[in-house]
Amino acid sequence: MTPERSAPSLGDRLSVGVDATPLLGNPTGVGAFCRGALEGLADRTTTPPVEVLAFAISWRRRQQLTALVPEGVSTRQRAMPARPLHTAWSRYAWPPVEWFIGRVDVVHGTNFVVPPTSRAARVVTVHDLTVVLFPELCDPPTLRFPDLVRRAVAEGAWVHTPSQFVADQVVEVLSVPADRVRAVHHGIPTLPGPGPAPGAPPPIRLPDGCDRYVLAVGTIEPRKDYPLLVAAFDELAGVHRSVALVVVGADGWGSDRFAAAVEASPWSDRIVRPGYLDDRDLDTVLRQAAVLAYPSRYEGFGFPPLQAMAAGVPVVATAAGAIPEVVGDGAMVVPAGDRDGLASALGEVLDGGVGVEGLVARGLHRSAQFSWDACAAGLAELYSDAHGGAATGDHR
Repeated sequence: MTPERSAPSLGDRLSVGVDATPLLGNPTGVGAFCRGALEGLADRTTTPPVEVLAFAISWRRRQQLTALVPEGVSTRQRAMPARPLHTAWSRYAWPPVEWFIGRVDVVHGTNFVVPPTSRAARVVTVHDLTVVLFPELCDPPTLRFPDLVRRAVAEGAWVHTPSQFVADQVVEVLSVPADRVRAVHHGIPTLPGPGPAPGAPPPIRLPDGCDRYVLAVGTIEPRKDYPLLVAAFDELAGVHRSVALVVVGADGWGSDRFAAAVEASPWSDRIVRPGYLDDRDLDTVLRQAAVLAYPSRYEGFGFPPLQAMAAGVPVVATAAGAIPEVVGDGAMVVPAGDRDGLASALGEVLDGGVGVEGLVARGLHRSAQFSWDACAAGLAELYSDAHGGAATGDHR
């Protein structure tokens, strides 16, 4: 058992309790955000300086948290039974989270839900509005998120979004006052560097006759539109006979449609599904890709394109949600749902040439504009404003 890490003396720092539950298990994009934000905040160089307590809404797994957060982040808390608490919080503003984590100035709910508090200001991260705009792409539990966000805002919470695109949607679709919504871009999840661990087998094995691959990264769910990618690959495969399609990610809700598309593909023997990969294996697979495909129907941010661009890998993405805002001119962008456009752009990259070299150079430049230090600075400013509003009773 890893002992909990106590909080140091706060002095004049702003104390913030951050829900780090998404770090437990195999982290998704929300987990990557939690880890990166905590790393940036742990440096304590923001203005105002922030003292961070990470907590997990879990009865037993909370004990794993200390090993998952950076030095300088406290993990002291009482056990928090997830199911009873989520049931209570969905109906009442009780019990306050301070009962479990102690007194803090601000509580940050990192995944659409922020626990009720007795005195602390509240910030809730809304990663996207898939649940409102594309409810058919969501599983039933997530359909409650919009009402929970609206109620939290009515009780005084501020909203953090990872892009201005989502911020504008929150204002328009959820009718949240614009002065309580703040867009702060994420940084880029850090990967450990190229190369497998000593003695480890290769993360993937390409089919016989293939020496290059189109890569897709992300949980296999309807929003990612991987059936569209399979259809685009079907158009390419006959011309680019040494190219495989590799889709990295755990099966999520609705993955049966992707499985059916793979089974129906005439090139199914060249489609590789390694499942979830840890950071080291993902880094190896990413750096060796010929191109990253990001065919989403909707995104509130998008880590894989930035990770690929930072690694010098060309990117083809759809103009879905916040993707154009994030990738800028560092990726080839095609309309969402456009099979022919996606296939054409991927084929252009696979053909190579000066245009692809320029695309890679622009991708490197664009990705360098995102950092967890900048994310932490933006969050610290948001925490300060939220705390100031709570202190003055400004709950408009």
